[in-house]
Amino acid sequence: MSRRGGTRADDPQAQLERLSALRPGRHLVVTCYLKVEPRDRTRGKYLIKVKNRRKAVLEAADAAGWTRAQRDAVAEDLSRLEDYLKNPGNLPTTQGVALFLCGPLDLFEVVPLPRVFRSRVVVDRSPLIRELAALEDEFGRLVTVVADRTTARVFEVSAFAATELAPLTTSSTRGKRFTNPVGSRGRRYSSQIATAGERSYHNRIRQEKARHYEAVAQALFQLHRQHPVHGVVLAGPGTEARAIEPFLHPYVAGLVVGSARLNPKTATDAEVLATTLEVRQAFERESERRRVKEMRDALGTGWAINGVAATLSALARGQVRTLLVDADATVPGFRCGESGRLVLTAADCRPEDANPAIDVVDDAIEEALHQRVQVDMVYEPGARRAIDGLAGLLRFR
Repeated sequence: MSRRGGTRADDPQAQLERLSALRPGRHLVVTCYLKVEPRDRTRGKYLIKVKNRRKAVLEAADAAGWTRAQRDAVAEDLSRLEDYLKNPGNLPTTQGVALFLCGPLDLFEVVPLPRVFRSRVVVDRSPLIRELAALEDEFGRLVTVVADRTTARVFEVSAFAATELAPLTTSSTRGKRFTNPVGSRGRRYSSQIATAGERSYHNRIRQEKARHYEAVAQALFQLHRQHPVHGVVLAGPGTEARAIEPFLHPYVAGLVVGSARLNPKTATDAEVLATTLEVRQAFERESERRRVKEMRDALGTGWAINGVAATLSALARGQVRTLLVDADATVPGFRCGESGRLVLTAADCRPEDANPAIDVVDDAIEEALHQRVQVDMVYEPGARRAIDGLAGLLRFR
């Protein structure tokens, strides 16, 4: 484990394995998932979220039934968390981060993430690693192609890294301007020859470009056959980013999530990773609008629900196929003692005991991940207004 108050660079998979093996016993673990996108870093907005969550956690301590020793340990861990995040230099360059703290166990793990569902601070008897564990599967395996008319570089992109595969090059004609081979001395006798020669030259350039793109497209198809990919990003200089798209096999063309500008001669692994994440994020915003429209269309047929109470009930019955979450929603509620159901009022738990929950939206996300339900955070303002806190598409009625 990382030493008290510090961190170390590590492989996220190794960190996940260590956290999975952790047995806190009577000790409580603080889990923090934090969005640190550029807008969250502005004027320390991310830190304000952490302070508000810290206050809410401590206010709920008595109702949670913690011992005095547990409360003091959690308070100290929350102070360490806030102190660590006060220094912007401790933030990763990624757009999300997960932190896990438990002073009595000397635990302080920091895991940079390409994104998180939303900022949340939770205290439990074990580290909440479901979001961390689900990230790789949810992100899937993407392939990014950075190509111009003579060169193509193919990268396999995961949630955490971009790895270049074997580069693909094809023969090409030097792309300089056509020159009349007859020269100035025979100019008036050579206009027809020059025209034919120039036409032949440019045809050859077009044919070589087409052969190059066909070869790249075939390589992508073979790559997809050997190990199916979840998405393809096309990149290149200027307007050439999508030049390869007409040559793609239909199976691969259907996987294209977007395009971007990158120079295949100079692009680094880090640049490819950052660009791929940006393209995927834009694709997700468009997917949000489609998913919300699907939910609204399905409400009348009973294959969707909208509203916190209705969605929590459907989650408890295992009905939810896709959970839609208003990214800004915060709703206090209760967790029933025996069944673990999430509800809005203590009366809804009867005859079970009702334990206060700081935010049932956060708990609903954790429950959905436990059930392997797809979780879609909705950030786009227009789509978010259509969701009453929580909504869901159903697997059965």
